[in-house]
Amino acid sequence: MIRIESEKCLGCQWCSQDCPVKAIAIKGGKAVIDQQKCVSCGVCAKVCRYEAIYDKPIPPIEAQGDFLICDSCPIKCQIRPNSLGACLRYANRDGSIVRLDKPLGLEDVRSHLTPQPIEAIREPIITAVGVGTTTPDLRPAPAIIYQNRHGIDVVTVATEAPLSFSSVIVKVDTDLDIGRPGATVIFEGRKIGMLETEQYGSKMLHIGGAEQLTADQSGFAAARAVTDIVNRKVVKLRIKDGAQIEAQIGQAPIINGSAAGAMKVGCGSATIGLFAKNLLEAADDVIVVDSQITGQLSRHAAGLAAGAKPTGIELIFRESTPGRYFCESGPGIGGTDIIYPLDIIKRVDTKIAKIGSTVLITETTGQVGYMFTVKAGGLLIPMELTKKAALALKEIHDCCESSLVSAVYTGGAGGSARAGVCRHPPKLTKAIHQNKAVLTVAGAPAFVLPGGGINFFVDVGQIKPGSFYWTPTPATICPLEYTMRLEDYQEIGGHIEVMKPFTPQKYK
Repeated sequence: MIRIESEKCLGCQWCSQDCPVKAIAIKGGKAVIDQQKCVSCGVCAKVCRYEAIYDKPIPPIEAQGDFLICDSCPIKCQIRPNSLGACLRYANRDGSIVRLDKPLGLEDVRSHLTPQPIEAIREPIITAVGVGTTTPDLRPAPAIIYQNRHGIDVVTVATEAPLSFSSVIVKVDTDLDIGRPGATVIFEGRKIGMLETEQYGSKMLHIGGAEQLTADQSGFAAARAVTDIVNRKVVKLRIKDGAQIEAQIGQAPIINGSAAGAMKVGCGSATIGLFAKNLLEAADDVIVVDSQITGQLSRHAAGLAAGAKPTGIELIFRESTPGRYFCESGPGIGGTDIIYPLDIIKRVDTKIAKIGSTVLITETTGQVGYMFTVKAGGLLIPMELTKKAALALKEIHDCCESSLVSAVYTGGAGGSARAGVCRHPPKLTKAIHQNKAVLTVAGAPAFVLPGGGINFFVDVGQIKPGSFYWTPTPATICPLEYTMRLEDYQEIGGHIEVMKPFTPQKYK
């Protein structure tokens, strides 16, 4: 179903480079399609810069000609015998669509997994909160404590480490448009970070980091902001050319003076998938407006499976796959640039639309809903929400979680501070990555990133408020604990000479 207009093709090679099944080649400076390999995934038409390639959609039937339609995803590849789909996972074998790889058990992947730390070292003997700092770094850490656990001698090395390589990634649950990705985050008039991408219903702010902490004048503000966020204080932030945000861990974000209510249950497409049957009872067609992926019931795979029929309603957004649309962010419905609900309608095909049919337009939290009925000439006339429509919106809203602010603190502890733990710092790094030593932050479990060094994430929500400080170097003061077996501590050159037994009364 893919066609090429040769006179428009300039042989740029994007289509051949991006084609998953390598069905397109550049010959004589023009793109040529091998129809025996082509699965009509449409990638070539989407990436063509000169509109030389277009795809002609076909009805989503089970089979047509000598190929089968794969229904494992919305692309619906048309796979010929003994060929693969665009994802390279499914194939047409003996008249059936089959998954190529067999399901793997745990033992099939175990050789790729790092052994988990033994139970005796998974938690520290004490935390580093209040123990003091290793300065200068060549001195042993202020607390090196040992204890026998279940017949195993365990050591915890605790220190409050000044980390210039540190930041927080703040997760703000909202579908509201708060600014453009890459925009500067401002605290007390100074740049301290940037707005990153959206992660399924949440906006991500990256605050701090070596570049910000070492910046002239603003580094001190960045260190204070990171510390205040980790210590669960209210922090007032501004996104350049965007929203004002009051953020406090564990609380709803305040955006432009109003508390965010509900976190969306999923993108617009996911909402259609989750509630297709309920929505079909509410209206003949339902449009769930979303800043990332808007969904339309009458064209969506889940809607068709639930029994939805064509309504003749076309949207202005760019369609990715049937019933799934990409759009622009903005201050309107569902975090898009749609201010008035009917602005989303491109046209109504009167040859398909039925007079008296209904359309429900909502967003991913079900908090707002607009209902219309189709009149002669394809006019959409507002109407009151029906009871079934109101019930469908309530079902969506009841499945939403409350909007919250959360964060992960990220730091790099692979520098000179390791000298306060042991005499062979690279061995400590290796022990951490092999799970022979466990890193915790104020007692909370940390996730150590793969690769070199000791770079880690920790859930700020698990850290006792007041555990972090900042210093005008500038840096954040982070309580770190390293816990391991005594014999492993000896092997990495631990400071055994200053090690002390655990005294419950001292660390009460």
